[in-house]
Amino acid sequence: MTVIERVAGVLRLQPSAFEDIEADHRANSQALAIVVLGTLAAGLGGGQYGLGRMVLESVGAVIGLITWAALTYLLGVRLLPEPQTRSDLGELLRVMGYATAPTLFAAVGAVPILGRAVPLVVSLWLLGTFTIGVRQALDYHSTIRAFIVVIVGWLFWVWTRDFGIPWVWSLLF
Repeated sequence: MTVIERVAGVLRLQPSAFEDIEADHRANSQALAIVVLGTLAAGLGGGQYGLGRMVLESVGAVIGLITWAALTYLLGVRLLPEPQTRSDLGELLRVMGYATAPTLFAAVGAVPILGRAVPLVVSLWLLGTFTIGVRQALDYHSTIRAFIVVIVGWLFWVWTRDFGIPWVWSLLF
């Protein structure tokens, strides 16, 4: 599959697209590019036009994705695996990077009449892409289990990030 075909498959929540990404060890830079482009699109859609601000947001998005993928790995592979679960952090990073593809549409938020609806639609779409992506990357049969891993990982990441609890990170890493 090409990058465009993969992105289209992710946007359509096609499991085969996620499987293709998971298996391609050369897709790391593609996944990174999608994260950065999505962050830039979100910056434009949110009215953050300064180059310095957008660069910082992109760096933060990459660091956040790496952190969230590491949490997802711990939760999905170590704490809540299914019998057939086999994955590594590289697979999760690729899949989760591509799962950010709906943020490419965040620039539409700059359209005044659509501005408030776009973040909600993109957020719900992201929930779907991350859930299907994690299900495929962790070889889960259960979409509900994948959803739980995504939500718990995200909530834990937000909690530790927003409330400045560095001791949690020292326990995990």
